[in-house]
Amino acid sequence: MTNDHHLHAKDFYKAILSLENLEECEAFFSDICTIQELEAFSQRLEVAKLLLSGKNYADICKDTGTSTATICRVGKCIKYGDGGYKTVISRLDKED
Repeated sequence: MTNDHHLHAKDFYKAILSLENLEECEAFFSDICTIQELEAFSQRLEVAKLLLSGKNYADICKDTGTSTATICRVGKCIKYGDGGYKTVISRLDKED
């Protein structure tokens, strides 16, 4: 990522952190994302939850309709990424 792109990404992350409640978050993401993008983000999070709970790729594909390519990508992020999925999912689990 170039420096300009990195600065824009930082502004984007700061914008997300400035949201104060679920309603503001829903409004922001409905403005900035297409329905398909929101569905893709939601689906990836669900796949990550299932992978972290021990489900295998075939069951996740069958249960969610998610492509094996997407499941594989999420799996690689969980295994080799920066821990974002694990952080968010552990926090969601604490809320439940």
